[in-house]
Amino acid sequence: MAQAVTTLTENVLREGLILPRTPDPAVMVIFGASGDLTARKLMPALYNLALNRYLPSGFSVVGVADTAISEDEFRSRVADAVNKFSRSQPVDRAVWQSLAEGLIYLRMPFGDQEGYRRLSALLQQLDHDRGTNGNRVFYLATLPQFFPVIVEQLGSSGIAHAGDGWKRVVVEKPFGHDLQSAKALNQAIHAVFTESQVYRIDHYLGKETVQNVMVFRFANGIFEPIWNRRYVDHVQITVAEDIGIERRGKYYETAGALRDIFQNHLLQLLSIAAMEPPPNFDADTVRDEKVKVLKSIHAIDVDNDVVRGQYSPGWVAGQPVPGYRQEANVSETSNTETYVAVRLKIDNWRWADTTFYLRTGKRLPSRASEIAIQFKNAPHQPFARTAIQGLTPNVLVMRIQPHEGASLKIAAKIPGPVMRLRTVNMDFFYGSSFLIESPDAYERLVLDCMLGDPTLFAREDEVERAWALVDGIEQAWATQTPNFPNYAAGNWGPEAADALIERDGRRWRRP
Repeated sequence: MAQAVTTLTENVLREGLILPRTPDPAVMVIFGASGDLTARKLMPALYNLALNRYLPSGFSVVGVADTAISEDEFRSRVADAVNKFSRSQPVDRAVWQSLAEGLIYLRMPFGDQEGYRRLSALLQQLDHDRGTNGNRVFYLATLPQFFPVIVEQLGSSGIAHAGDGWKRVVVEKPFGHDLQSAKALNQAIHAVFTESQVYRIDHYLGKETVQNVMVFRFANGIFEPIWNRRYVDHVQITVAEDIGIERRGKYYETAGALRDIFQNHLLQLLSIAAMEPPPNFDADTVRDEKVKVLKSIHAIDVDNDVVRGQYSPGWVAGQPVPGYRQEANVSETSNTETYVAVRLKIDNWRWADTTFYLRTGKRLPSRASEIAIQFKNAPHQPFARTAIQGLTPNVLVMRIQPHEGASLKIAAKIPGPVMRLRTVNMDFFYGSSFLIESPDAYERLVLDCMLGDPTLFAREDEVERAWALVDGIEQAWATQTPNFPNYAAGNWGPEAADALIERDGRRWRRP
């Protein structure tokens, strides 16, 4: 009997995967359409969604900015950006042409009432011509000071509530500068949009491996029973960058590593790694459990459990790099931190007395983001001491970037007539396991927003609780003068960070 033949283009490992449904026809209005975020992330994401047939027919994009360019020039700029930054190369000309047919540019200042009248008329015309039925995504890809301005104008002009269809607003980070400003921004947004319409985006939540943390825990019966204080010795969460501040001196001087990474990325990773199993994966059910983790964090002793640092000139990847104070638009006496390490505990039944170590930094030796779960040693080793010499504890590492995947360190016998044990890795890589490239985080998040699924977006109480934790650290720092710089570029941070973890008899992992 003839056997079925699998073609080279098929991937048997994808069989059974359920693809997301196609969203309703809609218009995405991108405020800040001439900016870097639109060029590098949003338009390439939309192109790849179109390429994979996830966008609805009639989907349209209205780019809004106060940049003096024509619509043809705007389309040309966007085409260049997609050609340069899309993960799918070469760009399919037919797919791009179809997407470009719904691409429109509108020049206006963000506070211009007349501009919003023109925008309103344009959106109504698109509903008529392209069947978008009043469905809108308002994407705020601007500087944060324009967020309340745009939202207020969308409300006063009637655009936020006009006609039938759903309306959603996407807000980029930073969502506030501290707890007070975050509350003020929430209040301004809620004057126009309900919480169910607000999508606060943190691109880390769109990464495949971040989502896979929940899958590893809740879809595999071997992990969840040991995911607690009885079996876990400690947890390390790292977001390391080998780059500097990338021409963002003005922004970074007002933010620093604590606000830029700890408040959002690191605390998001912590809440996902430590959350309780939700009864289902509805958006609010998942986010309820994440908020419980943030509320359970023990009061942080800033003097003893927090280390900050700033890089001096050094070498990264064999190249000399300047110190932070030598970067453009940075004060020569700046005390802004480029590195933060935090030691904390979670006061709940699952994690009582288990220590979590969080760190992030610029100009470190390599780029790596990961969650490392180190388990306790076996209570008794029946082997001779010489057999287990050099054996290390079991560690489960969830690699978020680069080389997305996971590894588990286990003990194994070295082949031979003598009983000797060695630690080996069991590795899982997304690329080799599924033979497809992982989508960019913005692709997943933009699609989820259009589908009306806020699971991977931050909720109001989640953001405010994270800022409350940061405010406590910032207030303690305000009374101190740090001894900066205190680590050379190309090193793994200041010596005080090593002392922070070594006093517990542990060491930082080297990703």
